[in-house]
Amino acid sequence: MTYLFNQPEAFVDEMIQGFAAAYRGHILPVDGGVIRRHNTKAGQVAVVIGGGSGHYPAFGGLVGPGLAHGAAMGNVFASPSAQQICNVAQTADAGGGIMFCYGNYAGDVLNFNQAQERLQAQGVDVRAVVVTDDVAAAPAAECHLRRGIAGTLPVFKAAGAAADAGKPLDEVCRIAAEANARVRTLGVAFSGCTLPGARQPLFDVAHGKMAVGMGIHGESGLYQMDALHADGLAEMLVGKLLQDMPPVTGHPDGARIGVILNSLGSVAQEELFVVYRRIDQLLRERGLIIVAPVVDRVITSFDMAGISLTLFWLNDELEHYWLAPADTPAFRRGSVSRTLGDPGHIAVTPSAAVRQHGVTGSRDSQKIAAIVLEALESAACIIDAQRETLGRLDAVAGDGDHGIGMQRGLAAAVEAARKARDAQAGAGTMLAAAGNAWADRAGGTSGMLWGVMLCNLGHALGDAVIPDTATVAAGIAAALREIMQRGNAQPGDKTLVDVLQPFSAALDQAAARGVPLAAAWKDAADVADRAAQKTRDLLPRIGRARPHAEKSLGSPDPGAVSLALVIGAAGEVIRRHCA
Repeated sequence: MTYLFNQPEAFVDEMIQGFAAAYRGHILPVDGGVIRRHNTKAGQVAVVIGGGSGHYPAFGGLVGPGLAHGAAMGNVFASPSAQQICNVAQTADAGGGIMFCYGNYAGDVLNFNQAQERLQAQGVDVRAVVVTDDVAAAPAAECHLRRGIAGTLPVFKAAGAAADAGKPLDEVCRIAAEANARVRTLGVAFSGCTLPGARQPLFDVAHGKMAVGMGIHGESGLYQMDALHADGLAEMLVGKLLQDMPPVTGHPDGARIGVILNSLGSVAQEELFVVYRRIDQLLRERGLIIVAPVVDRVITSFDMAGISLTLFWLNDELEHYWLAPADTPAFRRGSVSRTLGDPGHIAVTPSAAVRQHGVTGSRDSQKIAAIVLEALESAACIIDAQRETLGRLDAVAGDGDHGIGMQRGLAAAVEAARKARDAQAGAGTMLAAAGNAWADRAGGTSGMLWGVMLCNLGHALGDAVIPDTATVAAGIAAALREIMQRGNAQPGDKTLVDVLQPFSAALDQAAARGVPLAAAWKDAADVADRAAQKTRDLLPRIGRARPHAEKSLGSPDPGAVSLALVIGAAGEVIRRHCA
């Protein structure tokens, strides 16, 4: 379990402060993550990596010469928000374009995509390479669906070294994509991991068993089997990875490979060496030539007892970048010359959650804003009470942090809404401020989606008039369209769309009949609650839960449940004020 923390909600902020203090010679903290302390050459490509916290040394520990130029660092097991990613990218930008590189998780994809769109709209050339090395996450025929785990290091390394060599953006992206095509990883766990403040691990492994193919966010393995001794485990991992060789490698005899044996948290270095001894024997017996192996912590999962093995099939170009010097807080190779100066003061773009509110609402809209604030406060109380229940639902086939993420997002939304009220903002501006704060503070998939919902609703309500049912229905419908477009989710995929779609339809129908808002919302909230419970019968078709689809059958989707809870809480407030 995690023993050392103050307040769970402050864990990541305090961790980043301590990390930046410990490595002042390497990195600088910025709003949303860290960047290299030493200047990047003007005109050079900037490689920006990122993901949730709880995986150190990924991602901040891999920032420095020869590797990444910056890392966006989200909350524990939650992707950084689009705003955090933009902040890091803008401060790392040296004028040669930006390459995003991150693991293939729904929240990371959504938020990095949104950040990429924002920066491109500002004229910045931004590309992305998504890492997909986890062979347990999908079959070879669907390798684009695989997760990114310890194989992120070779891809980050190739991209960072190529950028530092002065390669243009097209070439950096090509080299990173080639590295990703040649990397394969498989992991096992002997215990689950426990988040700061949580009472139970995200999943359990029976005594004497091991989970094969678990995820780094605490997703349970594909199956459990009797735990193997060190040699047996080495043989299983090597055997399964050699069965999934990249098609670019041809016959393995004489092939040159990078090897990473990674501790997922609590497996000791000495244990890794015992396992690596047999891995080395097996690979050499196959005629493979091992190049600069890494036996260490590369990407962890807090205190999870487990290991992963990565094979990186090299060509001449990738071997050059794999061996290139690097100097970061957690990964060093060769000697890096530090002739560049300190960047001094860095202007950091303020996050959307703390920007000043510049719009004063009409008196009517300020009254509606007061109701919006009360609805958010009521929703926060409901989510606080249901946090552990939502976490347990999420742990069935996911990473178990949904309740914490909702709690964190709503707290930020309420704080932003109160500041908007004090600034005499109207309902539209208040909802936009709350949505931006929610997305920025919560991160992850749900943070981004809730930001979309509140911002769309705010745009529809505006800051001038008292909205009717048709206005609210239009805002919800716009939110539904954008969420389906950004998240690629459809009704029946077992996501919050399975609640938002019937809720939106019910509001549309009520608006067409001229039903007043309080009554329309109440009836639509009942529809939403029933829809959330019906997700018990669905199998997830996208997201982290997809590889564990059968485990979630019989349990409702946590995102659907939390959406129904918030809709219900808001409905009670609307009824009191608008009936």
